[in-house]
Amino acid sequence: MDRDRQTGYARALRRDMTREERRLWYDFLRTYPVRFMRQRPIDRYILDFYCAAAKLAVELDGSQHYDAAGPAADAERDAVLRSWGITVLRIPNNAITENFPGVCEAVDAAVRARLPKKP
Repeated sequence: MDRDRQTGYARALRRDMTREERRLWYDFLRTYPVRFMRQRPIDRYILDFYCAAAKLAVELDGSQHYDAAGPAADAERDAVLRSWGITVLRIPNNAITENFPGVCEAVDAAVRARLPKKP
C-alpha cells in the first residue's frame, strides 16, 4: 500500500475505532503522561496505539487474531516491528471489558520498562 493510501486508511481507522480501542484511548491513553498516538503507520503496518518515547506498540487483538492464519500473521508483523526496535504488547479485546484496570497496569508497566533510564 502506498504511503498516501496508508495514511488515509489510518485516518479512517482513527475515526472508526472499535469499542475496545475507544475505551482504552478515551479512558486511559489519551491522558497518559507519556504520549501515545492512535493508528500510527510504521513500515507496512498500522499500529493500534504507539508510544514513540518507549518504542512500544499496543495492539488490541480481536477474534481474527485467533483464527488459523492469525498467529502466523501476528508473528510476522511483530518480527518486522522488532526490526524497528519496537516492542509489541498484545491485549485481547475481552481483557478490555473483563479487566480494564489490569490492562492499564500492563500498559503502564510496559512503558516504564521501555523508557530510557535517567541518570
